[in-house]
This record gives sequence, C-alpha cells and structure tokens, in this order.
Amino acid sequence: MSEIFTVKIEPAQLQYDVEGDLTLLEAAEMSRVQLPSSCRNGTCRTCLCRLVSGDVTYTVEWPGLSAEEKAEGFVLPCVARPASHVVLEQSQAAAF
Repeated sequence: MSEIFTVKIEPAQLQYDVEGDLTLLEAAEMSRVQLPSSCRNGTCRTCLCRLVSGDVTYTVEWPGLSAEEKAEGFVLPCVARPASHVVLEQSQAAAF
C-alpha cells in the first residue's frame, strides 16, 4: 500500500492528498485544485512554485530548474512527486 502525503498550497489555503506515483500537478487536478501548467514535462516552467516545506523527488533526471532555483526551493509540480507532506507557495492556485 502506498503512502499518502498531504499538500498545502499557500496563500490560497488549499489542501489535497497525493497517493501512489502521481505528481503534485496530477493529484492537484484530481482534487479540483488548479495550478498553472502547460507542457507537463518539466521544460516550460509554467507551473514553477516555491517549496516552503517538505521534500520532493522528480520523474525526470534534471527538471527545467537552475541549480540556484533548486537551492532557493523552487520546484516544478508537473514532474515532482512528494516524498513527505509538502507546503507549496503558488499565488495563482485556485479551486475549480
């Protein structure tokens, strides 16, 4: 049985769960949480947001982030899977 992690989106105060191999973006959409997105493969950077707390792993070897952006806590939810409970900062997030 796979672990379930909770994702909180600030400042919108939205929350959803991620189970299995879903990315943060896939689970958000299944939970009726809208995050900006376009390419879904880690290159366009439309979904870029800041990881406030928690850990993620990536479905691709090197997502479209610079080393500096990674160090500053930026993530791409389209190719990121939670490795713990996560808090993201994304000002354009909304419920739909």
